[in-house]
Amino acid sequence: VRPNLTTSTQKHIRCADSIGNLLVAFFEVVLPVTQDHINMTKPAMRVLITGAAGQIGYALCPMVAGGRMLGPDQPVILHLLDIEPAKQALEGVKMELLDAAFPLLQGIVTSISAEEACKDVDVAVMVGGFPRKAGMERKDVMTKNVTIYKDQASALGKYASKDVKVLVVANPANTNALILKQYAPEIPPENITCLTRLDHNRALAQVAERVGVHSSAVRNVTIWGNHSSTQYPDVNHGTVSGKPIRDVVGDNAWLDGEFITTVQQRGAAIIKARGLSSALSAASSACDHIRDWVLGTPADGSWVSMGVVSDGSYGVPVGLVYSYPVTCKEGKWSIVQGLSIDAASAAKMKATADELVEEKALADECIAAH
Repeated sequence: VRPNLTTSTQKHIRCADSIGNLLVAFFEVVLPVTQDHINMTKPAMRVLITGAAGQIGYALCPMVAGGRMLGPDQPVILHLLDIEPAKQALEGVKMELLDAAFPLLQGIVTSISAEEACKDVDVAVMVGGFPRKAGMERKDVMTKNVTIYKDQASALGKYASKDVKVLVVANPANTNALILKQYAPEIPPENITCLTRLDHNRALAQVAERVGVHSSAVRNVTIWGNHSSTQYPDVNHGTVSGKPIRDVVGDNAWLDGEFITTVQQRGAAIIKARGLSSALSAASSACDHIRDWVLGTPADGSWVSMGVVSDGSYGVPVGLVYSYPVTCKEGKWSIVQGLSIDAASAAKMKATADELVEEKALADECIAAH
């Protein structure tokens, strides 16, 4: 307390001193973080996006460049790969990324060569693939994708970072990931995953909308199995604001019926509504998948869904790329163990595993023919 000053004045001075201390703290703590961001002192991470000139790629590129995937203080260099007919469009994507002047974007590599595009990448998001068209048999689509993924997997194995994290988005995502694993033995199997986070997020959104809360209040839903209409969206261990989903929703008929089919068929519904497949939501979910894998899931044990190579957990055949509930820490994922599975759930989990076994057999046949 300073002498010869009124009590009111002394109070104002103490208040000013407190504000001064806060300003000092700001300049000592906050400013260096901001400066670190501006000066890009962290080494840039290289992110490969295949099919980068397509719908999902176009939505994904600015999200990665803006920090949605790897964090707001992580500089990135984008490696954008597409096919020869898309070369001009790919250059257009590059022009737009440059024009956006993203602070985190330190460089852009565009290429139609898998070898060039895969050089030293830390993360690979495999969006490019051959889509099934009207009149095509599953084997025809699989044969096309074996060719695509054989070349790209070989390039990743030879030229990417030794700890590259791979996310397959292109459908059939689970089996495309399996094909990639077959042709990239240099990459640890646990580093090859496929996207079921989109289905996971769809399940969160359906429950949240049903009970009138934000999707962040919904936790621990699970997508089991294939990224297809046989997937099993499971709410039996999920919560809304800490309470069991089934208790909060109060409608088991909806949860066991319309909810499941809505999540399973959401992609088709979006195509019907907008005349185009999911792009924005797929790109956002790809960012969520990689972010949680690299930076970790919440420390409270909340889990997410990822398509990963099965170790036999929950009776799933070893070696399938199957969607499980996982937690992530320090760049590693772990399957959540010990969840109780009722008979109805077990049947659905087996049905989607059976479909993946069929797809694997078809893929093996196509691989053998190469």
